[in-house]
Amino acid sequence: MIAIPKLKHTDSNNFFLLCGPCAIEGEDMALRIAERVISITDKLKIPYVFKGSFKKANRSRIDSFTGIGNEKALKILRRVSETFDVPTVTDIHEASDASMAAEFVDVLQIPAFLVRQTDLVVAAAKTGKVVNLKKGQFMSPEAMKHAVQKVKDAGNDTSTALSNQAWITDRGTMFGYQDMIVDFRGIPTMRQYAPTVLDVTHSLQQPNQTIGVTGGRPDMIETIARAGIVNNVDGLFIETHYDPSNAKSDGANMLHLDNLEGLLTNLVAIRKLVSTF
Repeated sequence: MIAIPKLKHTDSNNFFLLCGPCAIEGEDMALRIAERVISITDKLKIPYVFKGSFKKANRSRIDSFTGIGNEKALKILRRVSETFDVPTVTDIHEASDASMAAEFVDVLQIPAFLVRQTDLVVAAAKTGKVVNLKKGQFMSPEAMKHAVQKVKDAGNDTSTALSNQAWITDRGTMFGYQDMIVDFRGIPTMRQYAPTVLDVTHSLQQPNQTIGVTGGRPDMIETIARAGIVNNVDGLFIETHYDPSNAKSDGANMLHLDNLEGLLTNLVAIRKLVSTF
């Protein structure tokens, strides 16, 4: 199991979970979501990392929500970590973001569209934080070994320190202009390079809609998540909100918070069954 500060239940033989809202919209919403997810993951003994973007730089339209302010959002992430004693993850978009965000969170995430940006990956690696590399929607699983190697070559070598690691997260591959598909053949390939996470909710996006707002298929969340567990992913990434229809980002593909416990209960049962083979 990956070792990062405050990560609990690492001896449970469960998958680990990156889960939270797409974007930090305010302190109350972040704390409310974190408290609910933590109560569920503690009950099910799932290692948990709270997820929230401190800003959204990749928007289809200029009037789309981008954030509440970098420092304000990062302080909320720190508040979540200190309040509930859990690790946190956020994505960065520019090399200058790396050192700033590293002061507040435990894991730095490289967005899929930016994972080939060497300066960004190297800057994240040099902070000494865990680096979560999202597989580009346009990249093969095999190509991700080079992203992992960049993290190692920058001095953040998974072979020398458990606290300095790279993860790979598969968030689907473009399937035409407005759909995504998960190629589960890539999971064992990428697990050769680094612990591999399946981003369930982003894999169900329907991008490039004519209205400039991404659509999604949240009805397929359990289908994709089950398949990931059966195929031995190390972790799952799930965005959730107590009011997805009014979420400021990615509401169309998020899981309603009320449905999280039932989903995770089923996935833990599948994990136990798979582990017996």
